[in-house]
Amino acid sequence: MTRAFRSGPRPRVTKAMIEDQKKAKIKRAFRSDDAYKVEAKKGGFIKKAIKKPGSLRKSLGIKKGKTIPKSKLRAAAKKPGKLGQRARFAITLGKLRKK
Repeated sequence: MTRAFRSGPRPRVTKAMIEDQKKAKIKRAFRSDDAYKVEAKKGGFIKKAIKKPGSLRKSLGIKKGKTIPKSKLRAAAKKPGKLGQRARFAITLGKLRKK
C-alpha cells in the first residue's frame, strides 16, 4: 500500500509557531479544569443524581431520621432493580464523605 504525499514545498514551522501552539494548548487545559472546579463548587452533580430523597430508606422500612445499618444496605445492594441501584449509590456516596 502506498501513501499519497503532498506535492509542493513543505510548510515552514518556526519556533514562535510551536510556542504559540503550546500556549494555546495550556490555556485550553486550564479553561476546562476551571470549568470543572466551578461545577464542583456549586455542588451540582450529587444533588441532581438523587431524584427521590428518602425512597431507599422508605423501601427498607427504616424510620425517618434514623441511619440505615450497613448490613441492610449491603443486602439491598445485591438485589436487582431500583432498590439495588439506590443501595449501591448510597454505598458510593458514603465513600465520598470526608472523615
